[in-house]
Amino acid sequence: MSTSARTTAWQTRWAQLAPKERKGIAVAIAVVVLATVWLAMVGPGLQQWRTAEAKARALDAQLQQMQTLQAQAQSIQAQPALAYDDAVRALKLATQQALGATAQMSVVGDRASVTLQNAQPQALAQWLTQARLNARSVPSEARLTRASSPGPLLWNGTLTMALPAK
Repeated sequence: MSTSARTTAWQTRWAQLAPKERKGIAVAIAVVVLATVWLAMVGPGLQQWRTAEAKARALDAQLQQMQTLQAQAQSIQAQPALAYDDAVRALKLATQQALGATAQMSVVGDRASVTLQNAQPQALAQWLTQARLNARSVPSEARLTRASSPGPLLWNGTLTMALPAK
């Protein structure tokens, strides 16, 4: 059946319908078209508009955090180089203050090895911050495992810290 024959058959069938039936079909078609337009175009845009403010606040918070980290990095880069002995002294002090008895430190050449036994995460984070800021030392290698003891999260392992050259 050709397209024109189908169109003619459809028009004939349409003409045979009662006006009430034609109106019902037209309303049904209009509802389907409006629902399709809503689901395809208006709904997603409206949802995006509703969540835009919260997303903008989250992005602003991320930007603020990134700018703070950038300022920290720039201030660290602007600090003068630290002598080897001063870096070792600062790292030992940070290890004693932040980690206490949970850490043992040994220095060989331009590397310091810190062995952890049941170190608390907060103390480890504080120590890493102090090592970076005061001793200008960063981990060059880390082998940490979660302690299998019940209770709070604790860390065991070894951190190798890079020190300035002698």
